[in-house]
Amino acid sequence: MSAPQIAVPSLEQLQKRHSEKWRAFPKEILPLPVAEMDFPVADPIREVLTEMINNSDMGYLGPIPELGQSFSGFAKRRWSWEVNPTYVRAVTDVGVAAVELIRVFVKSGEKVLISSPVYQNFYTWINETKIEMVDVSFKKDVNASDGTGWSLDWEGLEAAYRSGITAHLISNPHNPFGKVFTKSDLQRIAALAKENGVVVISNEIHAPLTYKEQPFTPFLSLGEDAAAVGVAISSASKGWNIAGLKCAIIISQSEQMHERLNQLPPALHYRASLLGAFATVAAFEKGEPWLDQVIDLLDHNRKLLAKLIAEQLPAVGYNLPHCSYLAWLEVSGLNLGEDPGAILIEKAKVALNSGHIYGPLGKSYVRFNFATSPEIITEAITRISRAL
Repeated sequence: MSAPQIAVPSLEQLQKRHSEKWRAFPKEILPLPVAEMDFPVADPIREVLTEMINNSDMGYLGPIPELGQSFSGFAKRRWSWEVNPTYVRAVTDVGVAAVELIRVFVKSGEKVLISSPVYQNFYTWINETKIEMVDVSFKKDVNASDGTGWSLDWEGLEAAYRSGITAHLISNPHNPFGKVFTKSDLQRIAALAKENGVVVISNEIHAPLTYKEQPFTPFLSLGEDAAAVGVAISSASKGWNIAGLKCAIIISQSEQMHERLNQLPPALHYRASLLGAFATVAAFEKGEPWLDQVIDLLDHNRKLLAKLIAEQLPAVGYNLPHCSYLAWLEVSGLNLGEDPGAILIEKAKVALNSGHIYGPLGKSYVRFNFATSPEIITEAITRISRAL
């Protein structure tokens, strides 16, 4: 790994932050559940925010063609994906985007497909819309070609498509597995959707943080079938750690889908943050050097975590994630019951997410956020090892 230029603040400094991660637990608890990073903000983002605040420039978000233009440039450089800047829409965050897209595409009595275990707010979003959910779970698969230990249940997915679902909500890349779907898997989903008249909503918020060994494929980059059936949701919030600034984007790829999205509430754009929108532009236009350094740090951390687990917690199962900073740890060998996170808080003073919130197959897992310093990661594993 190249010499890092990004230094993680000390634990004492981090404890002064105001975010959920650092306010949800007493100071004696190491908080590693919430999906945010502990790294200092990228300079281009800091500079645009400082300039706007110094100019008292904190009004409502109006027209911002720079948002589509900056994302289009980033997508082209990063993934060779050609995005029409005018097909990029501002929205408050990915959760609001998912809810409003479901409301556009899925009517009362119709169904949305997911595959659990999956990011817990998938359930929250679908419940908010009062639409019926169909769950075709992933299959535990020690022989999965990508090494994540999980594979799609194609027989179940095909049956669900034939049963008359209206939309398919996917996490691409996947939270919490860190699984990056292959191009062939996404093409298969697009073909199923085209054949059965299903809309695919692809949540791609973790895509900027993909590691080199498993390249990310944007769903909408896959040609006419994907463009006809797909909508993508993305944001700079995970890649550059600016979730609190409240701005995400909805992307379409075809004129027909773009027209369908005109059914979205007109106020959706204005509920995004002015500061968040221009911080997002700065991230996509000027934030790649910082992003690349962060990926190097996270790559080091995911491998450090594997080493520490092998040395101190050999009963824990861990497959290296191919994106982002969330480790999916199989802890059944520690005999922590169905809510292992609660036991770890009590006994080890380490807060992780219990796997049951991601779906029934997650009961013997915890999710560990390693977007922090090597020292904090080491302390967390040491605490767990000593307590158990």
